[in-house]
Amino acid sequence: MDKYIAANWKMNNDFSDIPSYVEYLDKNLENKNNVVVCVPHVMLKTFADAANGIVETGAENCYFAEKGAYTGETSAKMVKSAGASYVIIGHSERRQYFGETNEIVSKKIAAALSAGLKVIFCIGEKLEQKENFKEVLNEQIVDGLAGITDFSDIIVAYEPVWAIGTGVVATIDDIKTVHAYIKSVLKEKFGVDLPILYGGSVKPENSAEIMALEDVGGVLVGGACLKADSFAQIAKSR
Repeated sequence: MDKYIAANWKMNNDFSDIPSYVEYLDKNLENKNNVVVCVPHVMLKTFADAANGIVETGAENCYFAEKGAYTGETSAKMVKSAGASYVIIGHSERRQYFGETNEIVSKKIAAALSAGLKVIFCIGEKLEQKENFKEVLNEQIVDGLAGITDFSDIIVAYEPVWAIGTGVVATIDDIKTVHAYIKSVLKEKFGVDLPILYGGSVKPENSAEIMALEDVGGVLVGGACLKADSFAQIAKSR
């Protein structure tokens, strides 16, 4: 199976960037399988319409309630109806800046799956947790996936928080070790073998080496995905 190439625009770019971005990927990517671009909620419908049949569209977050008096939130059902097929859940920035706990992440995953979305489930440790990464990741995995019985639409994304946007990339040995550990936890606790993406300062210069690793199922790209040419180079390197 083709490894996953997922872009996370975060709070960047705008509507004017969408047509040229999609056009570039259409013309320059021969293999568009498992290529996902996650954009801010306000851009979902426009991006999905432009990317129809070219690449997949994803959201960067969703809420766990289906509807109600939750001003400013967007439900998984709304995300799906806007044309998205994927959603990122539990990104480190959601955990860090918006106080998302493992319990909240678990509820969001359940809601997203119920709405028919594929989930990119993010886990990762901070710099001060690096020595105890096994304990941190085990808790995030076990609590985040609590109650899930069907894992067919879940992809895990490991993102060492200390390597996001810092220009510091985990060493190849670091990535090997952590991905093997995540795989072992998923097997032991849930009996599943899921794709595990690596995210953390992924760029064209290092993406091929990272994706060549056996337990790496693809990459989740931040800053290097904001320009279509850079993102396309990464996609071509798998």
